Amino acid sequence: MEYFIQQLINGISLGAIYGLIAIGYTMVYGIIGMINFAHGEIYMIGAFVSLIGFLFMGVLGISYIPLALFLVLLMAMLFTAIYGWAIERIAYRPLRGSVKLAPLISAIGMSIVLQNYVQLTQGARVKPLQPIIQGGFELSGANADFHVRLSYLQIVIVLLTIALMSIFTYVITRTPLGRAQRATEQDMTMASLLGINVDRIISTTFVMGAALAAVAGLMVTLYYGVIDFYIGFIAGMKAFTAAVLGGIGSLPGAMLGGLLIGLIEAFWSGYFSIGYKDVAAFSILVLVLIFRPTGLLGKPEVEKV
Repeated sequence: MEYFIQQLINGISLGAIYGLIAIGYTMVYGIIGMINFAHGEIYMIGAFVSLIGFLFMGVLGISYIPLALFLVLLMAMLFTAIYGWAIERIAYRPLRGSVKLAPLISAIGMSIVLQNYVQLTQGARVKPLQPIIQGGFELSGANADFHVRLSYLQIVIVLLTIALMSIFTYVITRTPLGRAQRATEQDMTMASLLGINVDRIISTTFVMGAALAAVAGLMVTLYYGVIDFYIGFIAGMKAFTAAVLGGIGSLPGAMLGGLLIGLIEAFWSGYFSIGYKDVAAFSILVLVLIFRPTGLLGKPEVEKV
């Protein structure tokens, strides 16, 4: 039982990271109906900026961990927001009126460019980071055969994810920006005729998704302590899977899908061969799409005629 609880904790922590990345996919799809396949590389850049930020904090002599984390988070969100804005301007806006295959290919090309750009500037070797947040709680008894541990970092990951989900849900459902985003999602042409700056709304959506990817990049850097230029592709595919599993276009669905992918990976790695954890996750996705093509929380599109 203790081992099950430990894997549950690990799965929730990992799923929270996947969920934050998946929100970026689902926000962009919800607005313009296209998948931003360069989003995984934005997450990877956020991880590298976080690593560089911690090194910079050390040079400045900032040793107070909460302040260092806050400053690094702001730095990572700022840089990834700029990259997200640039991707929209370069890879999507010029091709918005073309067939949907064109911006898809453009986004894949941008993903390859960013991946190789980071490889050339930062090197291909794995980059390590010493543990920043240490310590935790022992949840099992002293005489237990297996000791269940809940680290402070896992608590931070879950609480920060819940806080960000609450903030973004409020923004989208209760603010003028959110109303403009939902209007753009429903009918871009009509929203433009009503005075909504559609270009600005789409750019803002890319920026918001990129900022969330930066948070995920910081979390994974702290959680695993090693990063490389290829982590964006792997995590991006899993987060995209999570978005589709939960229901592409649904923010709660993206988070639910991320948690499910994280739990599947954790339990499969704990009880079966770790080499097949990705196979298990994608197999669950296939089964869900066979019996519920819109995903767990997705809604079927109604085409007006």
